[in-house]
Amino acid sequence: MAKEITMPSMGADMTEGTIVKWLKQEGDKVSKGDKLAEIETDKTVVEMESYNDGFLTKITADEGSKVQVGKIIGYVGEKDEEIPEEVITSNSESSNNFTEENNDIEVNEDTGSKTEAIKDKKEEKSSKVEISIDSDSVKIKASPMAKRIAREKNIPLEDIIGTGPGGRITKDDVNNHIAGPSLVSSSQINKSKNVSLEGKDIELNSMRQAIARVTVKSKTEIPHFQVTVEVDMTEAMKMRSDINEDLEKDGMKISVNDLVLKATINSLINNPKWNSSFDGDKLIMHPSINLGIAIALEQGLIVPAVMDSQNLDLVNLSIQAKDLGARARGNGNPLSNEELTKGTFSTSN
Repeated sequence: MAKEITMPSMGADMTEGTIVKWLKQEGDKVSKGDKLAEIETDKTVVEMESYNDGFLTKITADEGSKVQVGKIIGYVGEKDEEIPEEVITSNSESSNNFTEENNDIEVNEDTGSKTEAIKDKKEEKSSKVEISIDSDSVKIKASPMAKRIAREKNIPLEDIIGTGPGGRITKDDVNNHIAGPSLVSSSQINKSKNVSLEGKDIELNSMRQAIARVTVKSKTEIPHFQVTVEVDMTEAMKMRSDINEDLEKDGMKISVNDLVLKATINSLINNPKWNSSFDGDKLIMHPSINLGIAIALEQGLIVPAVMDSQNLDLVNLSIQAKDLGARARGNGNPLSNEELTKGTFSTSN
């Protein structure tokens, strides 16, 4: 019997994901652990793995679809196994697959009218495009998938007009740019000359909404206290200098942040209760130190983790931390679900 493929949860606060690309097609043989699709979350793009062996018998959510966590996006079963049409129809009707544009529409509960909300949203997007065109000094914002496509096509981001929140470049903007300049009307460009600096309410994009939710939850539900300690780093800096001399021939260098990460790991080894979390009336002592590293991206902050960091020496810790940062910024393989959700202790420098 065919097994359901559902939109996975990449974190406690994830409610939906976008199917960026199917890596397998209907009829393809799949094994447990194979990469099925690329999923874009509030924070990054990750690869979704198969939990079953068999064949990808049916895809029920197209590329570009936004799907709620837990909703069905496909099936893995026996070769040529037929999925009953009524099952597909039932799941399709409940899947809440909607576009980025529709996700931004707000219904006025008093009037039940969507028209004004859509109009306001389009006007807001237009004003954001104006800012991204006229101000060369503004830092270019782009989604991870947009960056990847632009990099693969050798297209400078500054040549692309962003239509997302705050002038952010989306993958559709990149694809429209590739398709040709005729897709950008002259009226859009002319309108950008009339920039209004009047105060207004600007909706947060999905990533910043997620950050806000986590921050508010952290402040309201978790007891806080601060400890400030001054550390004499003289000997540590001498050690760093000696290590870097030895590593110079390999083109490597240990950073001060690497020393902080290693010191944190040693502290957690000596104080295992710090590497724990509460679950109701239980204290969960984690068997591994999955060290989260705060990484600032253009669209917000993420905290992916170096897994099993207690087993790494300083050099290999430095290598993995730098690799984590590069992949978080879209260079190399996407971050895994485990790296994004299984951190046990976080650092920020």
